[in-house]
Amino acid sequence: MSNVGIVLISHSLKVVEGIQEIIQQAVHNVPIEIAGGTDDNKIGTSVQKIINAIVKAYSEKGVLLFYDLGSAKMNADLAIELYGYENVKVVNAPLLEGAYVAAVESSIGKSLEEIEQSTQTITKDS
Repeated sequence: MSNVGIVLISHSLKVVEGIQEIIQQAVHNVPIEIAGGTDDNKIGTSVQKIINAIVKAYSEKGVLLFYDLGSAKMNADLAIELYGYENVKVVNAPLLEGAYVAAVESSIGKSLEEIEQSTQTITKDS
């Protein structure tokens, strides 16, 4: 059984590496890929890194993208447009909390739409 993949996008490689490590402590059967920093590993985001992460995380169930700041969302949207798959979506939820919940729900076989809906109400107080 394949699961919905998760891509973590941040202006900092260290941030997404840490979040990936936290999630992988609890969830082992979900592809969780990262796209942090620019192509030369400075602070920023890279459309190509995002595309590469989507490709690695992809399954027929789709991929959800979580991001830290507004320009990361712009690059995530552009990557989806360039990538061309319809079942890849950017989620407007807190990066750590949203991705953690999404990974857990993916691990129990929930659909992309179910997971996306669950993440819409997540706050740091959840």
